[in-house]
Amino acid sequence: METELAARVAHFRDLRRSVEANVLAQATSVDGQRFEFQASLTSLDLRVGGYVVLETGAGDRFGQITSLEVTRTEAGEVGWGGDTSMTSRIVIRGAQGEGTLLDRSPASFHDARVRPATVEEVRAWSEATTPRRAVLRAGELLLAPGVVHGLDAGGFDRHTFLCGQSGSGKTYALGVLLEQLLLETGLRIVVLDPNSDFARITELRNGVEPALAARHASATRSAQIHRGSSSGQERLRIHFGELGTAGRAAALRLDPIHDREEYGELAALLEQARPDALDELAKVDREDAAALAQRARNLGVDRWGVWATGDSGSTLDALHDPAVRCLVVDLGSLETRAEQALVAEAVLERLWEQRARREPVLIVIDEAHNVCPAAPEDALTALATEHAVRIAAEGRKFGLYLLTSTQRPDKVHPNVVSQCDNLVLMRMNSAADLAYAGEIFSFVPAGLLARARTFGLGEALVAGKLSSHPAFVRMGPRISEEGGADVPSTWAQRT
Repeated sequence: METELAARVAHFRDLRRSVEANVLAQATSVDGQRFEFQASLTSLDLRVGGYVVLETGAGDRFGQITSLEVTRTEAGEVGWGGDTSMTSRIVIRGAQGEGTLLDRSPASFHDARVRPATVEEVRAWSEATTPRRAVLRAGELLLAPGVVHGLDAGGFDRHTFLCGQSGSGKTYALGVLLEQLLLETGLRIVVLDPNSDFARITELRNGVEPALAARHASATRSAQIHRGSSSGQERLRIHFGELGTAGRAAALRLDPIHDREEYGELAALLEQARPDALDELAKVDREDAAALAQRARNLGVDRWGVWATGDSGSTLDALHDPAVRCLVVDLGSLETRAEQALVAEAVLERLWEQRARREPVLIVIDEAHNVCPAAPEDALTALATEHAVRIAAEGRKFGLYLLTSTQRPDKVHPNVVSQCDNLVLMRMNSAADLAYAGEIFSFVPAGLLARARTFGLGEALVAGKLSSHPAFVRMGPRISEEGGADVPSTWAQRT
């Protein structure tokens, strides 16, 4: 009896396996833009984000899988030989999912055979859809190794959001994008660099081929790196008088009502065209001037190294110097967080003031959760956030384009993130962060966003106007040196 029972169980299992193995990989599209499909789990070779060919009676179609999951379907009761005394309900396991058709044909189809596209087929399709504008060769398709995925440089006329957790390669990827923009376009770039990650963008890495090295040298010849530790023209410096009214008050924590005497004294000094007004306070024999000087000393503002005391020109002058193609404002070279906030506020305000020129500028805000956070903790950062929100909302029509980068998307002001039409998403393990990104960037299929949890170093999802379709990309090599690489982990080696 036990032998017969085991034989019956084996029969039912073999039957189920046979049915599962013979599930056809077929797809149906009602609108010619999206498709749904089924496939066998046996030797399943379809992947989320991967490319497929759908063989229809009217010709082949090219698509991308955006979701894939296991299904269980009851296939009915099956008996043993003609014996109805023992039956089993067979549950068939299979795969089903959805995808997007990338060939833009409106024709619908039914029961088309689905198979993975070969690397050659992906390459042919990619080359046929290369944008007519400048192409940024930022990396290769993750699921079609060797196929370069060219980003549309013109897509950067929309705001771009780049995010990834620590260790995902976010800074490296941002460097690749900036290098490609410098090489392939004439777009001016201003970088707010809190961690000094791009302070060496003019310096070549070892091993760069001569032709590429020459192109990079030409593209960065007009770049300036303004550091607090430098001297001369590229010292990061600002005259107090260059700040806007709100910026001056915020630096000294002045309220125009509660501190009206000191506020008025400062206004009077600046009306006399004294750009270094803080240094002038000691020379003014008035009670309010003495109180203002005491305030500056107590706050330490008069000792900030960022002041351009006695220097001609300033970092803000470089913003409207046509000879400066790329300006890296090395905030990380400043000694205090307050100075960094002051410079970020001043740069963003000046760029907004120049908007009437309608000169295209890419404004890169790295570590944006520090420059324009969701909840600013001080007056200077609040002002910088206001400028960033204004540029995000209205800057595009004036040629002001944002590229913001962060580890935590929900820590950046939502009115900045929500205005971004491009997404570069790197590894993100946090379910909350992925859910937030999914709400903001709803144009990206949820199944593709979820893949971010599995990304390796330097892998990303790129979507929006800068990419022909939401694509998984492995970033290519850097040309210049990275200024903020991780501390070597030699301490962990065995002694």
